[in-house]
Formats: sequence, C-alpha cells, structure tokens
Amino acid sequence: MTTMTPQAKNEGKEGLEMGANGADKNRALRVLTGVLLILTPIAFNVLFTLLSVTFEYPDILREPTGYVLRNFDAGGGELVAIWYGFMLTAVLFVPLAVLVHRALAREDTPYMAVATTFGVLAGVVQFLGLVRWPFLVPYLADTYLDPASSAATRESVAVVFQAFNQYAGVAVGENLGYLFTGLWSALVALAMFGSQLPFRRWIALLGMVSAACVFVGTLEPVGFEPAADIVVVGYILWSIWLTLFGIFLLLPRSIRHRALRVKPAGKATTRIESVAGRNHGR
Repeated sequence: MTTMTPQAKNEGKEGLEMGANGADKNRALRVLTGVLLILTPIAFNVLFTLLSVTFEYPDILREPTGYVLRNFDAGGGELVAIWYGFMLTAVLFVPLAVLVHRALAREDTPYMAVATTFGVLAGVVQFLGLVRWPFLVPYLADTYLDPASSAATRESVAVVFQAFNQYAGVAVGENLGYLFTGLWSALVALAMFGSQLPFRRWIALLGMVSAACVFVGTLEPVGFEPAADIVVVGYILWSIWLTLFGIFLLLPRSIRHRALRVKPAGKATTRIESVAGRNHGR
C-alpha cells in the first residue's frame, strides 16, 4: 500500500484547482463571446435605422453635397452621437473576431487564423470609412454653411467631402468592408460544420448564404446594380446569424449536448460525433 506524501496531495489539489480555474475561464470567454455576438448586430441595426430615419442614410449620399451637409448640420449633436455609436460597432468587431477564433479554433480548422485576420481587417476598414462622419463632416458642414464662406470655399468643401466619400466611404469602408466581412463570415461558417454548436449545419449554411450576399457588394463599383439590394438582405441574414451564434454559445452545456444528440432518423453518426459522445459519457 502506497502512502501519498503531503507534497503529492498538494500537487493533486493544485491540479484540481487549475482545472476548475481553466473551466471558469473558458466559460467566461464563452459568455463574453456570446454577449458580443448578440449585442453587436443589435447595436448595428438600431443605429443604422436611426440614421435612416433622421438622416435619410444611405440614400442621402446620392444627393448634392450642399443638401447632405445642410441635413447633417440640422441633425445637431444628436446626429453626431449616432454616427459615433455607429462607428463604434466597427471597433467592436475587432475583439469579436478574436473571441470567435477562441470559440471555434480546433486542430482541423487551421484556416481560423486567416479568418480572424480577415475579421480584424473588416473592423479596421469599416472604422476608417465611418470615422469621417463624427469628426470631419461636422467641420465641413460648419465651413460650408458659414455665411462668411465664399463660393470658392464652398466648392473646396464639396470637393473634400466627395473625395472622402469616394475614398474612405466607398473604396475603404464599403468595398473592402464587404470583402473582408464576407471572407471572415464564410470561413467562420465553414468552421461551424465540425463544431459542437446545436443545429450547426443549419447555422453554418445561414452563415454561408449571408457571406455570399455581403460579398456581392464588392461588385457594385463595376456596375452590378442589384448588388445594393442583395447586400441589404445579406446584412439582415448576417445579423440573424451572429445573434443565433451568440444565443447557442450562451446555452447551458446540458442543453447543447441534448440538441447535438437529436439526429434525423436513419442518419449515420460521424466519427467526430461518435468520439464526442464517448467522451461526454465518460
């Protein structure tokens, strides 16, 4: 009969404590990821709707510069605050992409590192496209509407506004934003197929469809007119996809495993599902 030394007992106790701490840390990261996945699309859609109601966005961008700047100035500080909040939704996407990587990265998903890079880039380029609204446009509007401004000054303001609109807005924020968001979404959806998420095949397919619709937005500059409407549908599906992803991450483990065990009649169990089932049984 062997006797456990005090040191061995302490080591065993320490191992249990480390295991518990690791489980708590993983659970905390899972909860944080789920909350961000739910709040980010909700904030995005609420703020986008406010901009649409109060500023006629995005249709107003097709109007003359004078009309845009007058309406922006009429919106006052409240409109600037809405634009600032909308800009922050792009900033939130950077930590969100990193947290999603932690949630889905596995040995069979080495491409998640590439996906996370695309996700971070998507947040950065959308931030660069939106940051002009709360910081640059108020100055341009004040200068354009200043009674002391000459016609030449107003023409210069119009040129600056249109240049930033085409470069920062259309090229960087929209076109590159659609590209990197679509690529990130497609790779994340691909990783979902082999994950332990409930209804993973359906949610992965929803992610693929939304990614394809968002990606179509990159074709708008080359004259593909339906792209604008397809992107709108894509972002609605994308928001639903992210929200469902967040909800499934927040589900208790017992409910997630119960959902995973429910399979259509006659469907074969994959090797990964079989191994996962045996490990859960242990």
